[in-house]
Amino acid sequence: MHSDFLNQILEKRGFTDEEEIAKFLNPNYETDMFDPFLMRDMDKSVSRIREAIKQNQKIVIYADYDCDGIPGAVILAQLFKKIKYENFEVYIPERNSEGYGLNFEAIEDFRIRGVNLIITIDLGITAIEEVTLANSYNIEVIITDHHLPRRNLGEGGVDILDLPKAFAILNPKVDEYPESMLCGAGVVFKLVSGFVEKYREEFNINLGWEKWLLDMAGLATLSDMVPLLGENRTIAYYGMKVLHKSPRPGLQQLLKIMKIEQKTLSTTDVTFMITPRINAASRMDSPMRAFELLGTKDETEGGALATHLSKINDERKNIVLHIMKDVKKHFEKREDLKDLPVLVIGNPAWRVGVLGIVAGKVVEEYDKVVFVWGKDENDIIKGSCRAKEGISIVELMTHAKEYFKEYGGHELAGGFSVENEKIHFLEEALNQSYKEIKKTDKSETHHIVYDMKLNLRDVNMKNWRELDRMEPFGLGNPIPVFLFENLKIEKIKKFGKNGSGEHLEFTFSDNTKRGMIAISFFSDENSFSRKIWGGGTVNLLATFDLSRFRGREELRLRIVDII
Repeated sequence: MHSDFLNQILEKRGFTDEEEIAKFLNPNYETDMFDPFLMRDMDKSVSRIREAIKQNQKIVIYADYDCDGIPGAVILAQLFKKIKYENFEVYIPERNSEGYGLNFEAIEDFRIRGVNLIITIDLGITAIEEVTLANSYNIEVIITDHHLPRRNLGEGGVDILDLPKAFAILNPKVDEYPESMLCGAGVVFKLVSGFVEKYREEFNINLGWEKWLLDMAGLATLSDMVPLLGENRTIAYYGMKVLHKSPRPGLQQLLKIMKIEQKTLSTTDVTFMITPRINAASRMDSPMRAFELLGTKDETEGGALATHLSKINDERKNIVLHIMKDVKKHFEKREDLKDLPVLVIGNPAWRVGVLGIVAGKVVEEYDKVVFVWGKDENDIIKGSCRAKEGISIVELMTHAKEYFKEYGGHELAGGFSVENEKIHFLEEALNQSYKEIKKTDKSETHHIVYDMKLNLRDVNMKNWRELDRMEPFGLGNPIPVFLFENLKIEKIKKFGKNGSGEHLEFTFSDNTKRGMIAISFFSDENSFSRKIWGGGTVNLLATFDLSRFRGREELRLRIVDII
């Protein structure tokens, strides 16, 4: 059973059928996970991996450098370790020197070192030329990916997929698999599940062993911003359960440094605390440091790596801060800003590895589609792009593809590289593309500003426990936002690490309750839709937030906006 309070929120989100609600609130691993063999090339893939093992062939796990590819690499490496197969290695390209995806130099190196099989993770679906090169060296490739493939217009204007000639392709976006929105590590988890299902007895793998890998699949699913509905919800739900008791020393040491209790780890802790530190490895150092952290069985090594990743994440924050100051200065000088749906900004001195974060912040602040570029270690212009809902960034780039050397990504996020002489014309070209797409796009996006109106007395543990049943929150299942009307601000206090004062703590009251604490991180008096000084009453948009600071539970609000 569930309360009227929870029922109203679920109804607003389109859940009206009791069976559907029960399934959403209580994911069931046995019934809600799809058969991995529904992926078209699954049988072919697991058979090829078994053949490689039986013949002691050299396997390379070739993974992306973010918090989707890295946990995915841990998942597959753990399978090989479980069955005591040693003739494999993990290769993760360096973000700043090699860039995203399979690359020719790495494949040349694999040929010299006698590699027989490459298994990609979270990449490869657009690597047509690279796979052709590998094939010419008798290196077979199994692609596991979830990105959008290249498309070409065939005869008569028919839209056709342009896929690499790999030995096998596991990508739910190019076959009939029921959950098209799996993340990269989710696809690899299905591969391992398929292998275990088919060869469990042959390799003496204990029943249910693969469920311990859900901590990595869950971490990636939460980190990669895929919708937390359907099978993804089940992966994230059980992933959190495994994360609460995961025996990984590196993960435990990282949580210790961040002062987070493992057994009460939240999805917010994962996305705002763990994910940035995993991603910091490739942005500021080598992605292998993050792979080593998640894969190590040694507590001392785990502690050293956790300290290192936390330190370089702090350095990354400073770099982003300085770039954002430059961005704001540049945009202040531009008078045409309000008329342009797409903004392009860059500087050869900006570190390519952090530009995805910068692009995300610019989208948040300016509510535009944003392309941010810098130059990598090889003096090539590379960048990241982000979009708001209602426009596909890959479609946008496809419309202006003559301006890009390479491009790819998801609906709302992507990466690109551009010839030096074309970068100055990119903004104009993309704005023209945007107009063309919007002419033919009749879809509308509806945003729920808030889920329900509440009074402050409704902020209680009973209602928090009901909301907790909707976890894990994320894309497709956002944390419920509530509107509190006519609140009086009793007190405002600045706080922060080492007295920095970068966060705000409010004390609110209404006619039902006094002394309600509400927090707004990385905020000042200009962060809200209305002025917060000067008395009077305000309307507040906020979410419930259970703080467990120093082991003490305190229910408070986290501010979305003051209006």
